[in-house]
Amino acid sequence: MKTSKKIATEIGIDIGGTKTHLRRYLPDGTAQDLILPTVEWRVRDWASDAGALLAIVEQFSGGTTIASMAVGAHGCDDAEECNAFQAAFAERVNFPVQVVNDAELLPAAFDLTDGIGVVAGTGSIAVCRNPDGRMLVAGGWGWVIGDEGSASGLMREAARAVALHLDYGGIPDEPLVQRLFEALDIKSAARIGSAIGRSGSAAQLGRHAHIIFEAAEAGSLLARQVVRDGAKELADLVARLKQNGAAATTVVAGGSVIASQPMLWSAFCEQIGNRFAGSVTARLFAGPPVEGACRLAARLNPTAANARNPVSSSS
Repeated sequence: MKTSKKIATEIGIDIGGTKTHLRRYLPDGTAQDLILPTVEWRVRDWASDAGALLAIVEQFSGGTTIASMAVGAHGCDDAEECNAFQAAFAERVNFPVQVVNDAELLPAAFDLTDGIGVVAGTGSIAVCRNPDGRMLVAGGWGWVIGDEGSASGLMREAARAVALHLDYGGIPDEPLVQRLFEALDIKSAARIGSAIGRSGSAAQLGRHAHIIFEAAEAGSLLARQVVRDGAKELADLVARLKQNGAAATTVVAGGSVIASQPMLWSAFCEQIGNRFAGSVTARLFAGPPVEGACRLAARLNPTAANARNPVSSSS
């Protein structure tokens, strides 16, 4: 009696602050995906998180042998944290596993080994690895004090811009003022700051970021300045990495905000062009970052015959 032999599979995982995305490619080349809220399984303990995620991976793989796995993890913001999470996986499996920061998935999606990844999604961060393997990080300080250019950071700065606008006697029917008050249910200008604090998390605050771009399209000079300032801050992250010795000459941006808002992407490109005078090239990865994890997993798989064709979701 003949038995069917299942082909070993590579697993790519993108752990975001809001959602976790698993992907594997079937033998016919189609992608199989699983997306679930990160809060459902992650408790911020390396051992517990590794065990919980591997249980999800086992179910997701459907019993197929796993050849390799790569994880891009929001919150693994230095080499020590990446190594600790990777070690927690290694103790539990017999296949190669690599853990990187989720920003590193963006250059990997283009098969770049030395690019700078800039995430502008729920939060923001810039990460790269030098040829010697040294991990360089800029940003990623969280929405209360940082994450400029992200959904939460843009909302925080929009509230600040509105407050200053009103403080200087600006009109209350300015488009950004109106949309901010509506989105956060602000009854009085005196409650702007408490409304921001009441959001409680980057995800909760950042989900309203679309109002900034809507206000800009409606003619709000305040909103347009918030976007320009956010783009400048994202370019500043790249500048900090270069100042700290980053050798990369390509920066790949991605994340829910910059990938979906052409105004922010255009402003970021302008900032990179002005700041680095052509020595740094900006690219946009508009697809799901998990694709970068899949490509990292493929590099780990010793039996992989050929790399997949380059992705096309770029600018």
